[in-house]
Order: sequence, then structure tokens, then C-alpha cells
Amino acid sequence: MLEIRFHGRGGQGTVVASNILASAFFKEGKYAQAFPFFGGERRGAPVAAFTRVDNKRIRLRCQIYFPDQVIVLDPTLIQVVDVTAGLKEGGLILANSDKGPKELGLGGRFRLATVDASAIATRHGLGTKSAPIVNTAILGAYSRASGLVSIQAVLEAVQEEVPAKREENAAAVMEAYHQVWL
Repeated sequence: MLEIRFHGRGGQGTVVASNILASAFFKEGKYAQAFPFFGGERRGAPVAAFTRVDNKRIRLRCQIYFPDQVIVLDPTLIQVVDVTAGLKEGGLILANSDKGPKELGLGGRFRLATVDASAIATRHGLGTKSAPIVNTAILGAYSRASGLVSIQAVLEAVQEEVPAKREENAAAVMEAYHQVWL
């Protein structure tokens, strides 16, 4: 089973990203589940979301404590939350950052990838410059960085799951796919 934990802030589309990713895996014949973890948080507060993927039915129904991969939608969370908590040795960390993977300061125990999803989202009119909605861009980068779900499945899931600006979101997916730093 593949377990993915998302870290973001309220309003960035963290929960939607986990749902879109589950849908993309489902389109490729996998079983998938996605769910959020948050309390009374509001816009800007740290949130987490989770996606599980397997070739067979998923019966586990709890938070992910030992993820295989971590996706960070807001790079400032790296200083606030231990995004590596429980992450398996060699696990992938994909972070929204204008810095290269080695500049994240997360050590050498993990595979690191970065993409400037904020700049990409801003260029495509997703959110505002001060509060870009980076969820679809980060998923385009995830497709390439992980190699586990096709960009076509991600694009199809975005078209079905995103309620507005479908063309702009699809363009952000593709740009991030081609601009991820591995």
C-alpha cells in the first residue's frame, strides 16, 4: 500500500489535492481513499490530508502516521511542522518551493523534489499573488517526481474534480510537470 501525507494551509486546496490524486489513481485501476485531518482551522491554518493507494481494497481507516511520501503545499510549514515525521527512509518529499531540493534543509535520508507551484498558480490566475491555490500544480509535479500516476490520469481527474478554471488548472498541471526539480 502507498500512503501519502499532504501538508498545507487552509485555502490552498490541500484537501482537494488529496481527493484529485485519489481520483487519478482510481482512473488507473487502483483502489484509493482520501481524507482530511483538521479541526476548527480556518484559512491560513496548517492542515493535513491523506491519500492511500493499493491494488486491493483498502480497509484501513485511520490517519497516516508512517507515510511513504509527503507533499508540502506551503514551504513555510517546513519550519513550523515536522513534515518528515514518520516518513519512511528513502521516501519522497515534494515541496512547493522556489528553491532547489538540496536547499530545503531536510537532510539526505529522503528523495527530494521541488516545484515553484506558487509562481505557476499565479501565472495561471489560480488564487491571488498573495494566496495562490497551488493544489493542481503540485499534482502535475507529483506525477513526474513519483512516476506512479500518469499525467493523463491527473489531467482527467482535474477536469472532473475542479469546479472552476479547468483550462487554467490543466495548464498549471502541465507546466509543473515540466518544471519540477528532481
